[in-house]
Amino acid sequence: MSDKAATRYNVGLFVTCLVDLFRPSVAFAAIKLLEQAGCRVSVPPTQTCCGQPAYNSGDRSAATDIVKQVVAAFEQFDAVVVPSGSCAGMIRHHGPLLLGDDPEWGARVKVLAEKTFELTQFLATKTAYTPTAQHTAEVVYHDSCSCLREMGIGAEPRALLDHVTGLNRREMDGREECCGFGGLFSVKYPDVSNAMVSAKVANIKASGAELCVGADLGCLLNIAGKLKRDGAPIAVRHVAEVLADHCDKPAIGDRS
Repeated sequence: MSDKAATRYNVGLFVTCLVDLFRPSVAFAAIKLLEQAGCRVSVPPTQTCCGQPAYNSGDRSAATDIVKQVVAAFEQFDAVVVPSGSCAGMIRHHGPLLLGDDPEWGARVKVLAEKTFELTQFLATKTAYTPTAQHTAEVVYHDSCSCLREMGIGAEPRALLDHVTGLNRREMDGREECCGFGGLFSVKYPDVSNAMVSAKVANIKASGAELCVGADLGCLLNIAGKLKRDGAPIAVRHVAEVLADHCDKPAIGDRS
């Protein structure tokens, strides 16, 4: 038995605000995957936001208070797993910047940061999990900026998707380009954001895929909205939903 297979992690799942409010099925899929990987999974009821909206808008005081709450809620676990590269990046990289010099919280936030992972990153590098899902589709994977640039994640979700029976994975042109969401960016600069998501959707269409998959719900909501406005018959799903065999449920943006 490998070291990864022998490790049984006590995992705290950080659900994220967008998943909680718009796509709870992603959280249930993540729990299923983590349990299949042999983890004990808890969802702390005291969790709230990761602090990213306040941090990105310059409200460092509010962001600091929120990060303290995250530390208190999750420091008991062996690992913190997040179905979002942006929220994972906030905890892992920006939390220590806010609290690193604090005599009470500095050491605690650094420990938490080191054991915080995006979902596919954790499954691929810390467990012996192998997907058993089946879903027939031509699929393209969208790299969020936070996953790719902040967390250094790109190969992990693709490797997991390649184990899904029936999926034929393609790559799109401009795979490293932003979709234009960027949280508050899309609100502050709607015209620029729309131009960026238009370019991203054009590349998705050109790939010939019938399913677009990603690991950040903000990006996926943005892409799904543009695809729907364009009338493009391309479904959008979180990678956790595909890996967990939850593709019988409506795709993101499909209210039917």
